[in-house]
Amino acid sequence: MVDPPYLTETETIWLLDIPSVSVSEDSEDAETVKERNNAYTELCKNRQGNDKYVERSMQTFNGALKTKEVECDSIAMVDKAAMSTIWDMYDSFSNKSDASGNTVVSDQGNKADVPDSSSSMRDLNPKSPEQSMFSGSSTQLEKMACVLLVEEEPDHELILQSDKLKQDLAVMERVILANIFQPKLAAYRQLPVIEDCVQMAMGSKNSPSPFLEHLWAFECELTKGRNVTSMTWNKKNPDLLAVGYGQLDFKDHQSGLVCCWSLKNPMWPDRIFHCESGVTALDFSACNANQLAVGMYDGTIAIYDVQAKEQTPIIDSSDCANMHMCPVWQLRWIDHESGLAGEDKGEILISVSADGRICKYLMKLKTPNMTTNRQQWNSTISPLSPGLCFDFHSNDSNIYLAGTDDGYIHKCSYLYDDEFLETYKAHKGPVYKVTWSPFCPDVFLSCSSDWTIQLWRQDLQKPVLCFTSGQKAVYDIMWSPHCATVFGAVSEGKVEIWDLRISSLEPAIVSVTCPGVNPTALLFTSETDCVLVGDSEGKVTVYKLKNLTDGGSTQVETLEDVIQSTLSGQH
Repeated sequence: MVDPPYLTETETIWLLDIPSVSVSEDSEDAETVKERNNAYTELCKNRQGNDKYVERSMQTFNGALKTKEVECDSIAMVDKAAMSTIWDMYDSFSNKSDASGNTVVSDQGNKADVPDSSSSMRDLNPKSPEQSMFSGSSTQLEKMACVLLVEEEPDHELILQSDKLKQDLAVMERVILANIFQPKLAAYRQLPVIEDCVQMAMGSKNSPSPFLEHLWAFECELTKGRNVTSMTWNKKNPDLLAVGYGQLDFKDHQSGLVCCWSLKNPMWPDRIFHCESGVTALDFSACNANQLAVGMYDGTIAIYDVQAKEQTPIIDSSDCANMHMCPVWQLRWIDHESGLAGEDKGEILISVSADGRICKYLMKLKTPNMTTNRQQWNSTISPLSPGLCFDFHSNDSNIYLAGTDDGYIHKCSYLYDDEFLETYKAHKGPVYKVTWSPFCPDVFLSCSSDWTIQLWRQDLQKPVLCFTSGQKAVYDIMWSPHCATVFGAVSEGKVEIWDLRISSLEPAIVSVTCPGVNPTALLFTSETDCVLVGDSEGKVTVYKLKNLTDGGSTQVETLEDVIQSTLSGQH
């Protein structure tokens, strides 16, 4: 039996074997690569007799491409053309001295010389087609010449002085500052803030206890070295702040300053008013939001229009026969629903001065000038008691409190000024500030140079609570507009935030200022949880109250419970 023929594979004959080289033999990693290659070769040899080893080819799988629809506006093609003639080129490049004296005033007010069409045409070749085409149409030539005006170079001084440029620069400045102060302004307005931005711009403080977080400060070269005496928010625009500046040692010859700051530009005030005497009091009108009343150390009261660019007051009290002869320590616009007999209803200006008088000014607007009546009402606090502060009741505008230099607090009536309704005596020094509670109409606070803050109820002759945290005079106090149990105070070298829910013995927050810098004025914001502190160096610092929540719907009951528990303990 013969075996059938069959084909067999012969041994592979290698004619040329050039292994690939990816690393040079002179390289530092050559030995490491050789060891790895030898290890891999041995691994492959050991794998050939293994049952789990399968030799097969692999191909990388490429995923299907995604389709993307693109839409765009159709691109329209527009043909435009212009004709350039010989006389057009000649007139465009000719000197002004060669042209005639014709002058045309452009829309922008610039004068330009227009060449005489007849002289220009005479210089051309009479046989040119352009001359033959326009020779019989002089009117058309004049129209074409007016179009080809040779305008003069713009005056750079006029551009720099233009109101439009100043307005555009102000807008651009606000845009840049809004970008720089974005984390701080967002924290001020209680908007979401990126944590990384806050940590880089302001720093972070993770603490469960209440504290004051520094945001920014209103200051510039004009305010440095001045004493912040008073601050007030605009009644219609909560982003507009008016700050009055005086001197630490008031003198008649020292000038004052009023700056209107905007949150849109914390670096420079929008309005600046220079006063002949130091500024001691400020208040914005509620009916006419552009009117700012300013009280000064020499007894003058001036009204400024913050919308106008002029720095002069629209009216002052220099024409009044009974003007104050001593410093005006406080001003307040009061909207009386019913005034005295024979008076019109409306907003009036009340002032208190160190001469012992509380005076009323009735403003009337006439066209085109503003005039003021003489003082219609004067209430004498005491023949020998200079008035330092006052505050009208929030529910009854006829009732007000007046603090005096001898430590007394008088409860008075606007309609009955012969006698005091009540007199509260507890302070041993001048009463610098008195303020009604915005939540409880029967409660008010007072602070004095005797180092104490007193909490009163108007039906009691003695204070309910006495707060003191140091041996320094308390210059200013203010209730929080968001929580009935929270108020702020400033004394020499520190700022205090009290919360009666936490304690009536110690303030919830104490912020110590830099050595030599004393806070002089305090103001809460009406729409956010922030507080402003003015100091003796002309700086108004904005702080955010952290970890200090409002009292909710039961905050009034909480304050009344604190008062009742204190009175019960006294008995």
